[in-house]
Formats: sequence, structure tokens, C-alpha cells
Amino acid sequence: MDIFLTNNLTNKKEQFVPKDKKNIGMYVCGPTVYDDPHIGNARPLVIFDILFKLLKNNFSKVTYVRNITDIDDKIIKSSQEQKISTKELTEKVTSSFFEDCKFLNCENPTHQPKATEHIDLMIEMINQLIKKGFAYENNNHVYFEVKKFSDYGKLSNKKLEDLIAGSRVEVSDNKKNSEDFVLWKPSNKDEPSWDSPWGKGRPGWHLECSAMSKKFLGNEFDIHGGGIDLIFPHHENEIAQSRCANDSKIFAKYWVHNAFITMSNEKMAKSQGNILKIKDFRKKIKWTSN
Repeated sequence: MDIFLTNNLTNKKEQFVPKDKKNIGMYVCGPTVYDDPHIGNARPLVIFDILFKLLKNNFSKVTYVRNITDIDDKIIKSSQEQKISTKELTEKVTSSFFEDCKFLNCENPTHQPKATEHIDLMIEMINQLIKKGFAYENNNHVYFEVKKFSDYGKLSNKKLEDLIAGSRVEVSDNKKNSEDFVLWKPSNKDEPSWDSPWGKGRPGWHLECSAMSKKFLGNEFDIHGGGIDLIFPHHENEIAQSRCANDSKIFAKYWVHNAFITMSNEKMAKSQGNILKIKDFRKKIKWTSN
């Protein structure tokens, strides 16, 4: 059976032609486990589960990787507000997330790696980017120098100056250029940290997916998925750092994104206060896991 995907890298609907028909590779950005998922978060879970099942029905082997982001500024803030450790928070929310996946009848991905278990790979990738001249260190911070990557903005189909103008760029005196994004940053004393050549700290969010996709799928693979809100800056930055670190012409061939669930014409989001958590919906229908 022929499979067609809307590829946001080319902005076209294309027939799916895998790199290797005997081993399909798909990576999807998973949850940042700082709070329980809501039904808006359920949409990518269901959409990419359907795609996973469709691919398995047509190909002999499909490797589906969906990460767990268990270190992030939102996690640190939430743990401090709840007066619990980041480990306690992330374990609690991850457990709830898995229950939600069961409720939605989603199959387990082939791999569900946690960011905190792959810090060494992220440090290794940063070292490669510095060595190749795509990243620089300043005051215990490491940044990717966006202007060094000529294809930046290709996924978003926008010029660099337009992307910067339309987004909130982190202002820092440590940067060479305003558009550069962080690969490593120092942690405060009460925040999680790891040893690195640039001092104790933690990785930037974008780097996590690049490191984990490389471990389980290699330098190049077939499909990368996630919500449409991740196109910029997250997926754009992933492409830049992965291609530069790995000396590859492509990162993922097909970029597939789901749109939002809306309520009263607004995106369902915690920041909007218009969410219904999946676990609360489960209670409404008296669902229990088997």
C-alpha cells in the first residue's frame, strides 16, 4: 500500500519512500514531564500511534522513538513550587503519562529514552560542534552560532531575520549574536547539574532530541514528528545542530506535524487555562487500566 505524508520540509504531500524498507526509523518529540498531560497533548500521541501502526502493517521493522524530557526549566520551576525534587516530580508525571497512553490505546514506542540518562551523549555532541566551528563557549555557556548553518530556516520556510522578528529571542550578553541558541548552561546551586568541560550545568532543550535520535536511529532517518508549535525554534534547531555535528546532508527526510486542539478558537494550553487533563477525563468515564 502506498503511504503519503505531508512533509513540512518541502511543504508538499509526498509518497513515503524509506531510506531502508527493512528498517523504518521514526522519532517523535515526547512530553516534558512537569505536569500531567491534557487532551491537547493527546493529539500527537494518537496521531503518531496511528502512523506507527500503519507503518508496521506495511514494513517488516519499524523503530519508533519517543523521548521523555525530564530536565527543563519548566520542570525545575514546577518542582520548586511544589517543594519536591525534580526526580520525584518527573517520576510522578511520567507514570501518569504512561497511564494516559494506555487509556488512549497507544502502543509503546520501540524506545522511550529519558534525557537525563543521555547527558554524556549531549556533551559529546557539543564537543563535536565546538571542534567543527559551529559552537562557542563563553562564561560557562555554550551556544550554537546560527549564521554558520546556511540552511537555517528551511523547515520554517522563512529567512533568519523574519524568524527572529517573529519570536521571543533570549537576550544574553554571553551570545555573539541574538539568534544563537544555547547548547549548555550553568545551573544554580539548587538546580540539577552535571559535570562538563564548561563547568557544572545542564543541556539546552533542543540538544536532547538530537542526541537521543542519533543513538537509536543514527545520523539520518525517515520521519520526525511533533506538534506544529515545535517547527520553530525546536525542530529548526535540531536540524542545524544534528547536521553540523554529524556532517550529514539531511537529518530526517519527512517532517510531519499535527495541529492544535482548540477551545473557543484558542489553542488548548496550560498557559491559557482552558485545559482538561487526560487523567480527569479518565475519571469522568470511570476508566481503570488493566
